[in-house]
Amino acid sequence: MEKEYKMCQSCGMPFKNDPKGGGTNADGSKSKMYCSLCFENGKFTQPDMTAEEMQAFVKGKLKELGGIHKLFAGFFASGTPKLARWRMK
Repeated sequence: MEKEYKMCQSCGMPFKNDPKGGGTNADGSKSKMYCSLCFENGKFTQPDMTAEEMQAFVKGKLKELGGIHKLFAGFFASGTPKLARWRMK
């Protein structure tokens, strides 16, 4: 049985904030690991992205979307390399 996560194991976005409720596997089922922005049809939307690039992307998005202070955005983004996608590499 596939483990269910509360947040995307690629970018860290909580699934409750994902407009599509999660990415999709190759068979069309919902991914229980990745959000719709990171994973579609069983593939990563940005397969060549590194953990460091994702971390910078997340930090920028947090500041852009929520007006979050850069210190807090950096704190939240700092956990990105510890997510399952990046630990598997």
